[in-house]
Amino acid sequence: MQIWVDADACPLVIKQILYRAAERSQIQTTLVANKPLAVPRSKFVRAIQVGRGFDVADNEISRRVVAGDLVVTADIPLAADVIARGARALNPRGELYSADNIRERLAMRDLLEKLRETGVQTQGPAPLDHSDRKRFADSLDRLLAKRPA
Repeated sequence: MQIWVDADACPLVIKQILYRAAERSQIQTTLVANKPLAVPRSKFVRAIQVGRGFDVADNEISRRVVAGDLVVTADIPLAADVIARGARALNPRGELYSADNIRERLAMRDLLEKLRETGVQTQGPAPLDHSDRKRFADSLDRLLAKRPA
């Protein structure tokens, strides 16, 4: 198992939780972004910088992910793709995407996109709060505890 992070929009506090988890669990964690990232010196944490452009980081993660990996992303289409590849997807608020809930998330995303195209103002996500950070850390710990030794 390896952790892949869609790092362009991942909040710093979530990255910090991931850094600590990588060290504690000794699991390779790779952040993928289209800008340079400062990551801690660790044999378990690395960053990959990809070219600029729409979905370039997402495409790189999709290309590299294998069954059993974990991808941290708020991007619904990327989550759907990695689930189809046999990997798991966890969003920065601690929600584990699954084959059971990803279709609903994709449908809602598409509906909101269509509404925005017609000029309807939709609200973005609420700011990440303490309960979101805790839910993420708890979900990550549960997933890491279940991984094969």
